Amino acid sequence: MAMTMTGEVQLPASREVVWEKLNDPAVLKACIPGCEELERVGDNQFQAVAKMKVGPVSARFKGKVTLSDFDPPNSYKISGEGEGGVAGFAKGGATVALAEKDGGTLLSYNVEAQIGGKLAQLGQRLINGAAKKLADEFFAKFADAVKAA
Repeated sequence: MAMTMTGEVQLPASREVVWEKLNDPAVLKACIPGCEELERVGDNQFQAVAKMKVGPVSARFKGKVTLSDFDPPNSYKISGEGEGGVAGFAKGGATVALAEKDGGTLLSYNVEAQIGGKLAQLGQRLINGAAKKLADEFFAKFADAVKAA
């Protein structure tokens, strides 16, 4: 099952501060819902473990995350794939763009993902709702991390 999602978040900090936080593994680990591990394993590559619950399906996903297409402090691409055992798999990517706006930074994202296994059987509406909730939670935590800088 394929899904796409776009959004924007206004953050109360300069592009440089937002860029720095987007590239800090400790900040990302603290902001990613259910993230248990995020370890650097190479240049712009990380191993990740996250525990997620979508409707009746709960799983621990293990996978890798790669950052690419850098244009500091304007944009980059984040790609990942993970296996959740019987729950299925998820893989995809997001382009993240930063622009100065209203004395802060407007962060825009465009996500494309593929999911399979039990997760895909839950239905598009449930999956989209869960994805939106996870994105909202990430950006709420990320905004707090940026404010604290």
